[in-house]
Amino acid sequence: MCRRDTSVSSMLHLFLWAVLLLTSATTLLGQKTKSQLEQEKRENLSKIAEAEKILNDTESERKATVGQLRALNQQISAREGLISSLNQEIKLLDGEITDLNIIVTALQSDLRQLKAEYAAMIYNSYKANQGYSQLTFLFSASTFNQLFMRLKYLEQYSDARKIQAEQIEEVSKELDGQRNEVQIKRAEQQTLLDQQLAENKKLVNLKNRQSNLVQELTKKEKELKQELAERKQALDRLDKLIAEIVRKELERSKTLSTKALADEEELTANFEQMKSKLSWPVESGFVSSKFGKQPHPVLKGITVDNRGVEIQTGKDATIKSVHQGKVITVAFAPGMNNVVMVQHGEYFTLYARLKEVHVKKGSIVGKDDLIGTVYTDNSGVSEVHFEVWKNYAKLDPEKWLSPK
Repeated sequence: MCRRDTSVSSMLHLFLWAVLLLTSATTLLGQKTKSQLEQEKRENLSKIAEAEKILNDTESERKATVGQLRALNQQISAREGLISSLNQEIKLLDGEITDLNIIVTALQSDLRQLKAEYAAMIYNSYKANQGYSQLTFLFSASTFNQLFMRLKYLEQYSDARKIQAEQIEEVSKELDGQRNEVQIKRAEQQTLLDQQLAENKKLVNLKNRQSNLVQELTKKEKELKQELAERKQALDRLDKLIAEIVRKELERSKTLSTKALADEEELTANFEQMKSKLSWPVESGFVSSKFGKQPHPVLKGITVDNRGVEIQTGKDATIKSVHQGKVITVAFAPGMNNVVMVQHGEYFTLYARLKEVHVKKGSIVGKDDLIGTVYTDNSGVSEVHFEVWKNYAKLDPEKWLSPK
């Protein structure tokens, strides 16, 4: 009877190990965990809400703009990310339900076998008792040793029946628990499927709006090309301004004392350690135009060369310093509005398109200190232009900002 107890336990353990191995295999293949997918969902929902607020600001002017299109593109991207997370979570639940069903099937088979064995035990006991009582069976022993062995057999038989009954009850409870777990997972999966359907409908509506907006903007090709030319001129003037400031700072560094030079080197090292960790210059917003050469979102065959990044944000958003440093320039640049440049040793950060400035040249700023407020243009777009330089070299700011 002890062998039967071991076989039941072994079967359950084998299936549990199979489930664990299956889970480990999917993890090794790169499948994300449920907690990771839920975190992704939260992040995408936050991005959707953020882009929706910015989009509402641009739409208040009732004028089709590239800024409006970028906010719409951001919403579409975030919603596609949300749908992808939902798809992955549904697949994860599919796997969990499959694993649970394997366990349920195994428990059902085990329970049937336990009940059959228990029934056979009762039947055999009944047949044995038809001819002999337990006392007759005991006292018909020819020797004391045989009597003792028969007594031990009856005790073991009674214990085996009790163990078998307990096993049936234990497996029945486990089976009920696993069935309930399957029902919970199925309900959770249905909720996700409903959410996925709703998000797909929203995505279709957004893409229709995107298509209509692109068509409307395409009709303004001449106006868009003029804006592009003006923007290039503004960036060229800004580049000259920055290059002149950097040149002066490099000249100044040649005259620094040994201690002052060591301090600058420390500032440079501190800033370098912050790569991919810098705080964002705005509380909420998204990169609407990336660094380097990018295709124009509307004009076919035309590329835009960005020397930094554009971060679209809300109206009157505050602009903050991304790292501690010294304000070396506060200026006005045509097409870029107010500009603030902060030095961090050999590195420089630049904040342009500011409506108001709250620092002065020579001010020492810390991380997240207020620099100014964003400028909103006549089309309702609030966008800060942000750059990172190392001496004369322009760097990709997104590689320096912390992931969002």
